[in-house]
Parts: sequence; C-alpha cells; structure tokens
Amino acid sequence: MSLRPAALALALCLGLGLLPGIRAGAQEAPLSRTAYVLWTTCAITLYDHGSPAALDSCFQRLAEIGARMGTDVSGSELDAVSAAAGQQPVKVTDDLFFLVQEALMVARQSNGLFDLTVGPLVETWRMNKDDPDVPPKSTIAAALKLVNWRDVVVDPEKKTVFLRRPSMRLDLGGFMKGYAADVMVRILRGYGVSSAMIDLGGNIFAMGSSPRNSPWRIGIQNPEADRGTSIGVVEVTDKSVTTAGVYEHYFIKNGRRYSHIIDLRSGYPVDNSLLSVSVIAPTSTQADAYDTALLVMGVDDGLKLAQKLGLEVIMIDSRHRVFVTPGTKNAFSLTDASFTFAN
Repeated sequence: MSLRPAALALALCLGLGLLPGIRAGAQEAPLSRTAYVLWTTCAITLYDHGSPAALDSCFQRLAEIGARMGTDVSGSELDAVSAAAGQQPVKVTDDLFFLVQEALMVARQSNGLFDLTVGPLVETWRMNKDDPDVPPKSTIAAALKLVNWRDVVVDPEKKTVFLRRPSMRLDLGGFMKGYAADVMVRILRGYGVSSAMIDLGGNIFAMGSSPRNSPWRIGIQNPEADRGTSIGVVEVTDKSVTTAGVYEHYFIKNGRRYSHIIDLRSGYPVDNSLLSVSVIAPTSTQADAYDTALLVMGVDDGLKLAQKLGLEVIMIDSRHRVFVTPGTKNAFSLTDASFTFAN
C-alpha cells in the first residue's frame, strides 16, 4: 500500500515569464529543487516569492517526516508503536498522531477498506521488498486476523497510540506523501508563496493558481502506457491530485499479475475492473488516502462514497471507460480517443 503511481504534472512553466496576464508578484523564472526523499523523487517549483530558504525548509521537513513515519526505518516512531503492540501505548509527535487519527477516520468511512494496520499483510506479501511472492493461504489468513483498525487506541491528551494485539503493525505509506504535501503547502505559505507545484513522487498539490492567473493543468496517467502519457487533463486551483493504480507497482507469478494494493476483504491484491482512481481534493492527505480505498471498492460503491464525501474522482477501467463524479465533468477533458466517458 505504500507505493504510489503518478498523476503527472504537465509542462506548465515553458515561457511563463514572457506571457501576458501573469499574476502580480510572479517572479521572472521559477525556482525549483528535486531530491530523493520519502523513498521517491520529490520536486517543488515556486512561481512567486521563491527563495532557497523556503526550499531548504521544505526538504528538511520532508526528511524529518520520512524518519518519523517510515516503515522499517531505524528509530522511526511508526516502528516504535508497532514494536510495542499488545504491550503499552507509545507517546508520539504531532505528525504521527495527526496521521493516525486521519487514517482511523478514513478506515471508518471506507468500512475498513483503507486500514492503517495493514502492515502484517504487506510484510506477508513482501510488497516493500525486492522479492515479493505469493504466500500460502494459511499465512495470508493469519496476517489478515491481525488487521483491524478498531484495535488502534489513541489518547488525545497524552498523544499516545496503542495497538491492542501483539504482532499488529502500522503502515501509513498509503498516504504519508499526501500528508507531507500538505505540510509543504503550509511551509510555503509561511514564506509568502502563493503559486507553486508540489510533486512528491506523483502526489501533486497545485498550489494557488498558475502564474497566468489560470487553473493548473494536470495530466492523468494512461494506465496502459509509459509514464508521462496522459489520457486527459484536469484543471485545478489550489487542490491536490493523487492517483492509485494497479499498473505500476506489481509482480508476476505463474503468469498472473499481482498489484501492490491489497483488498482487505480477502487479503489478496485487488482484482477488479479498475486500473486507476484519481482523486481531486482540497488536501493531499484526503486525496491520497481515498484513492486507494475507492479503487478497492470498485466503480459503483467508490462513486457513491466519493459523492457522499464531496470528492472529485476520475476512475479508469480495463475497458478504457472513464467514470467521473458530477463535480469533475467540467474540469476534466479527455485527450486520448481510445478512452470514453462511461457516465
């Protein structure tokens, strides 16, 4: 659950400094930095009030988030909570406590199809390793018994997290990058930045509007083509776009492809008609968590939950059909004729 396919930001900055209608305060050239952090390539580009200090603060904070909330990271708070499962609560920092609370809310609203205690299943399938494999059914069944978000106890006053049963294990990779993107937005606003593109391994936050005072144009990845090939473009202003898909992180065993996204109803990788789900939301934490849950739920149930929560969603299935929520129709346009709207 911790690896994410990409929504891709289309090239937007080409010649922006020469175009008419550029917002007041926009700088002549964007200021950008790229680094490998949070186990992926992260890029932040500032289009106004850019300063090296702002980027320094952002990337220092990204490294801090990774160190605190990474799985199998020496000294991480996340691993400390897992190590104390069934024994005692662990006091955590605001970062982890907030993310655990958010994860519990998403688990509740998705009927457990997003579950922060998925760690034992991820380990069983070796999804985060170089040698994933299909485990025996009995091993999957045993791991599945340890997955239950209702066994996570939080204490808001003491800022502690407790896993009720031994061998339970947290895995927040499903939306850690989303949370990190929201933190970046807060940092940049503190530096006076109002127009920026934040891309944390494909988790996009299009901050403010573009330097042309128009919406940002974000490409939605074609799930059956090379990275960087889009099926269409969604226009957003000050929103996040994230994508969960079965096409990018997977392994093949005996001729069958197994996605990294696990269906917690069965303990096996998700196997339905959906190839990807993109979510457009005001916060990247929200978008990053729900894209996974909606993909597992499937088209009908996923669209119902998205509309209930007020999320904008783009779903692509194996028949090249594209399903969108009503609020997305005016903002999203198809550019690949081999795909068609299904609703």
